[in-house]
Amino acid sequence: MFTEEKLGQAEKTELDAHLENLLSKAECTKIWTEKIMKQTEVLLQPNPNARIEEFVYEKLDRKAPSRINNPELLGQYMIDAGTEFGPGTAYGNALIKCGETQKRIGTADRELIQTSALNFLTPLRNFIEGDYKTIAKERKLLQNKRLDLDAAKTRLKKAKAAETRASQLNSARLEGDNNMVNFSYMLNFLHVKWLKIWAEEVTKSEQELRITQSEFDRQAEITRLLLEGISSTHAHHLRCLNDFVEAQMTYYAQCYQYMLDLQKQLGSFPSSYCNNNQTSVAPVPSASSNVIGSSALTSTSGLVIASPTNLIDLKECSGSRKARVLYDYDAANSSELSLLADEVITVFSVVGMDSDWLMGERGNQKGRVPITYLELLN
Repeated sequence: MFTEEKLGQAEKTELDAHLENLLSKAECTKIWTEKIMKQTEVLLQPNPNARIEEFVYEKLDRKAPSRINNPELLGQYMIDAGTEFGPGTAYGNALIKCGETQKRIGTADRELIQTSALNFLTPLRNFIEGDYKTIAKERKLLQNKRLDLDAAKTRLKKAKAAETRASQLNSARLEGDNNMVNFSYMLNFLHVKWLKIWAEEVTKSEQELRITQSEFDRQAEITRLLLEGISSTHAHHLRCLNDFVEAQMTYYAQCYQYMLDLQKQLGSFPSSYCNNNQTSVAPVPSASSNVIGSSALTSTSGLVIASPTNLIDLKECSGSRKARVLYDYDAANSSELSLLADEVITVFSVVGMDSDWLMGERGNQKGRVPITYLELLN
């Protein structure tokens, strides 16, 4: 019957426009939900092998083993490197701080994956594997009921056509009874039996049509009720989407705060990396640019940069003073002193020294330090 419909050789019962629209909406929802779900999985877990492993464990109803993620692995490498270089060195200390931040980002990344999987991916997957499978099953039953209805209509049509031909044939033969006197009784008997058979066939076909029509209408109503639930599915998925956006917002806010804290620890000005055979020049901006930079950095990370007046006090002070280190600084050569942010050192001026530098002292260590990396303490 389905092949005959495709070839245009059989009648096809058309579904009402509302039901057709609901079917189209359900199919569209299924297609895009699958695409969004798969791409979200790629976003949260870029490694395809890890996704396959998680899928297998999920099908086996077993918990996947916990594995270290990329930020956590990078953080561990940085911490190990910083430990080996020496936490007392500027570079080693910076590596350790960066590694700890990367590990915190890795933890936030893990929380994002867990929250998104629970509040976003799971509802989408439940729709594809649950609700839509039920819709597809009922839709298939509706298709079968429609084919049964079309077959019943075709049988009734053929039975009525045969009955009409039998009546015409019977009428033609009765007119010729004068020429077939010896067979008239037998022919009339056969014609009556033939008409009776086709009358019974028409009655049977009409009864079958009523039954198939009733079953088709009932299945169409069941399918329609299920399809109308797609609107509720959209509303539910909208709530899940809001949860996903909130999870992402929390994740990126955490990462932003972690990096702000790291920037505060490392200092906004990059350390000076100069070759040993080059003359060391402190990365000191002009007084006016320093004021501008101070305003910008204070608004973004809460850092406090020593004012120009404070720097002049440092340079013109007599004797030694205590100063707090604002940013990490790596010594470019043996005449300079490496600094760690927030440590307190003793500073004093030396006659003939460049105006951008002071002499710093920490225990038995002594060397030149850039003046803009310091804050004079009272």
